[in-house]
Amino acid sequence: MTDDLQRCAWAVSDPLNRSYHDAEWGVPVRDSRELWETLMLEGFQAGLAWIVILRKREAFREAFAGFDPVKVACFGPEDVERLMANPGIVRARAKIEATIRGAQIWCEMQARGEDFAEFCWAFVDGTPIQRPGHGFVATTPLSEAISRELKRRGFKFVGPTIVYAWMQAVGLVNDHQTGCFRREPVAALA
Repeated sequence: MTDDLQRCAWAVSDPLNRSYHDAEWGVPVRDSRELWETLMLEGFQAGLAWIVILRKREAFREAFAGFDPVKVACFGPEDVERLMANPGIVRARAKIEATIRGAQIWCEMQARGEDFAEFCWAFVDGTPIQRPGHGFVATTPLSEAISRELKRRGFKFVGPTIVYAWMQAVGLVNDHQTGCFRREPVAALA
């Protein structure tokens, strides 16, 4: 079944991409756990197409205890081996270990009274950036600054390109193209 809605170019060819684009991409996420989950999945995406991660997302959620940072922070070497044997996810030891460490950092932030959502949204003063809707960028000075801060805190697989893709996904920036049927509705959520 096809429709005649205009979408961002990346979302046109695959039904799963279309569904993700139409329902999730760019919608502001204010939940700390969900922001962390998306950042971790973007890290797994490094070197791969996002559609690979979308196709494996439910398996990732199952393998990583629903991306509950408190549970993932307790994962040990046996969990790393279990995850390395799981064909449903991307089996990259460094990314698995980075996710576990990312959960520990998330928990450390919470223990200090620093909410991950407040931390993330502070970079844009709580309001999504509305990009012009034309042209493509892979990084911005802001994604570079966020990347530096995440790395300073110990996060891995958070380079400026990954961070910018995450910013787009969680609505820190509205990058829907001009003419995309989601551009204005997402902007209205700001």
